[in-house]
Amino acid sequence: MGLDYGAKSVGVAISDELLLTAQPVETIWRERETKLRKTYARIEELIEEYDVEKIIVGLPKKLNNEEGERCEKTREFVEDLERRTGLEVIFEDERLTTMEADVVLGEAGVDKEKRKKYIDKLAASLILKNYLERISER
Repeated sequence: MGLDYGAKSVGVAISDELLLTAQPVETIWRERETKLRKTYARIEELIEEYDVEKIIVGLPKKLNNEEGERCEKTREFVEDLERRTGLEVIFEDERLTTMEADVVLGEAGVDKEKRKKYIDKLAASLILKNYLERISER
């Protein structure tokens, strides 16, 4: 499972059983950044539904490779996620994945205003795809 954790949403993607592809699944929305109970519950439902064994979470480093406030919040989210699910969580560099997702949606003709609905789950699939490509090279 790939996750793109943000202040108001979490994009979710799932790989196939052979770990060859990553498909966007959904975006989990919340009203406030600190309201995570329903977000964790939905992730746990998806873990069970898709028989997830490992979670890949995008780490939003700055372009200069430094970690800022978003990385700190992501690491806190992951600590709770590991504790709740008992699954291994792996960080994957997510720099530019949201921008790449925006470009893909634009090229597909998705109206700029409608992209918000799809961008997080598409970014999650790019994070997961990058991870899958990296492990397949080993």
